[in-house]
Formats: sequence, structure tokens, C-alpha cells
Amino acid sequence: MSGPLLMTFNAGSSSVKIGLFSIEGDRLDRIAHALIDFRQSPLTFHLVEGKAVFDVELKADHADHLTDVMAETLDWIAEHYDLSELSCVGHRVVHGGDDFDGPVLITDESLARIDALSILAPLHQPQALRLIRAMREVRPELVQVASFDTVFHRTNPELIRRFALPRDVHDRGIKRYGFHGLSYKFIAAELRRQFPDTAPGRVIAAHLGSGASLCAMLDGKSQDTSMGFSTIDGVPMATRCGALDPGVILHFLQQENCPVKEVEDMLYHQSGLKGVSGGISADCRELQASEDPRAKQALDLFTLRIAGEIGRLSMSIGGLDALVFTAGIGENDAAIRAAVAGHLGWMGLDLSDEANQQNAACISAAGSRMKAFVIPTNEERVIADETVWVSSKHGGGRCQTRNTP
Repeated sequence: MSGPLLMTFNAGSSSVKIGLFSIEGDRLDRIAHALIDFRQSPLTFHLVEGKAVFDVELKADHADHLTDVMAETLDWIAEHYDLSELSCVGHRVVHGGDDFDGPVLITDESLARIDALSILAPLHQPQALRLIRAMREVRPELVQVASFDTVFHRTNPELIRRFALPRDVHDRGIKRYGFHGLSYKFIAAELRRQFPDTAPGRVIAAHLGSGASLCAMLDGKSQDTSMGFSTIDGVPMATRCGALDPGVILHFLQQENCPVKEVEDMLYHQSGLKGVSGGISADCRELQASEDPRAKQALDLFTLRIAGEIGRLSMSIGGLDALVFTAGIGENDAAIRAAVAGHLGWMGLDLSDEANQQNAACISAAGSRMKAFVIPTNEERVIADETVWVSSKHGGGRCQTRNTP
């Protein structure tokens, strides 16, 4: 494989997805993707190239920094691809705060501003920063670009973004930001491409994966979203609790004298599907296979809260024309989709059982008053597109396509 290459990093709190794209004329194609899960021991680099799958144990230590991990990872990828052709790198950064309204070139100045926002996303932001700094150390000549999960929701009305807290608290940045914006940006674009008659209308996208949120859109622009100040808000998730009465947290801290770190771990890592099921699993597939009533209750609560949030978001956009399911659960779990739809019959949603079981693009029944779609998301593609766009504006050399806006 010859010609310019682009690499993307999609960092989570404990793993990173890596995408490798080729740039040829006006085409940008993903040619391989990989995963490093930092919870695994030994650390393993999992690479997928077409139907071929490779797993490589990494020797590098990742406790303090990721420079050695990235160096070893790039060395291994270089055995399959000519990384002398790698010209730019794009990063998913969870939080852009009010500082960023679009993707940015990573410079010393922008990196410092991203770092300052770590206080708003202490579990996710540091991981992205470690990757950016590691790549700057290993390949300092590369153009690097940051794409932000919060930017898509900058179109939310000011009233939607406000908590009912003192005004000076809002002015200090304690407000609703929303997340999964790169996924929603992709879904909005796919709706325009696949279903142009529906795209301008009132649409709710449900990003249902290990992390889960929903976004209400008008004409492809975010108007409201389930996640607020943090990635713990909104609907229950695999291990996160979702929306919670703040009095519960005060109770843990004041009445039960729980350490803050213990409460944090419970809310982020021991709750959601895992917590309600009594620790059976955080995976919908394992819960569906279980005969334990706690597993069923966890799934029932998950789908109930999702449907309830759809009702609230529909109010924000004055009704609902279409519902889009996306991400790992949303794209692949017909039972979850059916259960959510079962709560929404009063809104006129009726699924086609056959289309739903097939994960078809359109799963609503012919007589349904609203449409329902299944659209696979692709955050890495959005990161790649934004990286090309920013790079081209700053003279990024080979890291651009002929049709870059």
C-alpha cells in the first residue's frame, strides 16, 4: 500500500480505537482498525484488516505515559503499512467546553486549552491528552488535529443548557454540554444521504452502546440531548447509572461517610446494567441469555428510561418524525429496539418485526406514524474527515483530498 495515510485515535477512559485511512485523490478509505484495551494484562494490540485479525502482546509499560506504547504500536503497524506515508493524525477529544466550536489544529496553545478542560472530564480527557503527547513525542513532524464530542451540541438553545443553579455557577461552566457528538454528526449526514425526505424533520438519534445517550435534532442540528454536564448523565448504561437524584450522592457522602473515589467508582463502573443485574453482566447479550429475574429487570429499566427520554426530547423539538438507533446495541440488538418501541406505541411508533430482526435500515412498519431507522455510526470517519479539513486549511501537505471543503 502506497500513498498518503491518515490515522485516527478514539480514546475512551480505558481503551483506544485506532483507525488507519488511505488518501487517494478525493477518496478517504479506512483500510484497517485496531483496539488497545488498557484493562487487559498483558496489554494487547488487536488489529483488523479486512477478514484478517491479529493480536499482539505489547511489552511497553503504560502506567505513566503512552509514548512507549505508541512507539511499539507504530512499529508493529509499520510491518504491514508504509508509515513513512503517514502525514496526519486525528484525535477524538471528549470535552471542548465553550472554548471550541469545531475541530482544531493541535499546537502548544490549543493543547494547553484542551488540558485545562480536563477538570470537566477527568476520566476521558487525560487519556486523549496522553495519546496526543505520545504521538508528538514519537512522530513530532505529523500534523495532529482534535475533534470534540461536545461541539455538535453547541446549537442547543441556552435555556436547554442551563441547570437551575445560581447564575454564577452557570457562568463558571457548570452547564449541560452533551456528548457522543461525533456519532451524531455522522448520523445527521447519513440521514441526509439515505433518507433526504426525513433528515430536515424532527429526529431523535439513540446512541446505545456501553455508553448511551440520545440527541434530538431539527434539520440535522442538535437541539437537546440526554447527557448533560458529564458522561454519567441521562439513561442507564452498561456500568453507569445515568440520571440520579443528587440527594443520593449527598447521602453517600454525608450519612454513610463514603470516600469520594468509592462513590465515583460505584456511579461510573458498578451501576447501570451491571449494578441492577446484581453483577451478572454489563452486556445486554449475556443478560438476555440469563434466566435470573435481576437480568430481566436491568434490561427492562434500561429500555424504560430510554423510552422516557425519547418522550422528553420529543417535547423539546415539538414532536417526532423519526427515531434512529445506532452504536453497538442500537445497531445489533433487535430485542432492545422492540422493547423501546413497545413503550412508544402511544406516539404512533410501530416496528416491522421482520425488518427489525434483520437489522434493516428502515425498521418501522408500513402503517407507523413515525419512521424508525437503524444506521451504523462511524466516529472514526468523522474524525478523519475533520482532520483532512483542518489540515488542508493549515497547509497540511498530503493530508488532504481534492474535494476537501
